[in-house]
Amino acid sequence: MDTDPLAEFEAHRPRLWAVAYRIMGTVSDADDAVQEAWLRWQSRPAGEVANPRAYLTTTVSRICYDQLGSARARRETYVGPWLPEPVVTDGAAPEPPGLPEDRITLDESVGLALLTVLERLTPAERTAFVLHDVFAVPFPEIAEVVGRTPESVRQLAARARRRVRAEAPRRTVDRAEHRRTVEAFLAAVMGGGLETLLGVLDPDVVWRSDGGGKLPAARKPVLGREKVARFAQGLVRGFDRRTMRVSLREVNGATGLVFVDPPHGRAAVFGFTVHAGRITEVAAVVNPEKLAHLDFDTL
Repeated sequence: MDTDPLAEFEAHRPRLWAVAYRIMGTVSDADDAVQEAWLRWQSRPAGEVANPRAYLTTTVSRICYDQLGSARARRETYVGPWLPEPVVTDGAAPEPPGLPEDRITLDESVGLALLTVLERLTPAERTAFVLHDVFAVPFPEIAEVVGRTPESVRQLAARARRRVRAEAPRRTVDRAEHRRTVEAFLAAVMGGGLETLLGVLDPDVVWRSDGGGKLPAARKPVLGREKVARFAQGLVRGFDRRTMRVSLREVNGATGLVFVDPPHGRAAVFGFTVHAGRITEVAAVVNPEKLAHLDFDTL
């Protein structure tokens, strides 16, 4: 009995989207890649593919790899820091799609901080790292995606791994600690005073803002807790407290913050990296194009 092509594809959709998002860093591009993979899948004769999971993973990865070069070229002319499009949930389903069910700690592979590090890799390095280190795809299958030998792919993944280890920020894997620290930041920035806010921030904290030239945002990373504290206070003061809503939400698999001010057409999503009970990195996405996929009425 032949398997329904749509049912077969839907069974693998969460994994395909997870692969595409980590390679591309944008929700919209991941959605497009998965849709293209579906079009290719439904055109295959029924029963022709012996291993649908491997075939579909290779297909969506190749689609993303082919697009990544032009996407990176566009990002080089981007106004200010380029941050990934955030994945936001209400906390009932804290993990973004496609993660192993037994992964109970913070998933670094989808965190905004690590995705920002992946932007510094070549397209081939990024693809090899995501497929091998995150999804355990064998090197011969990755070789089909990037058009290289398995041994070359092994070297690509090793180079990417070394760079990620060197540049990715240290972070807690304790969800409760992460959430407590973000809650303390929220309380401080909403009225706890400068000294209280400074106490939540690591001395070497880094703040990256992505406004894309659409809204005011720091064109370069803000470094150090005093500068970050004052910048955070200034950004929050830009919202009208009479009309804004602020809530704790899961942002890329870890507790973050969502600010929404519908009457003034403003929104911001904050992702955090926490280590030793202090915030070490903040990723603030305010570019409305980066937030267009979110339904703020439900967040």
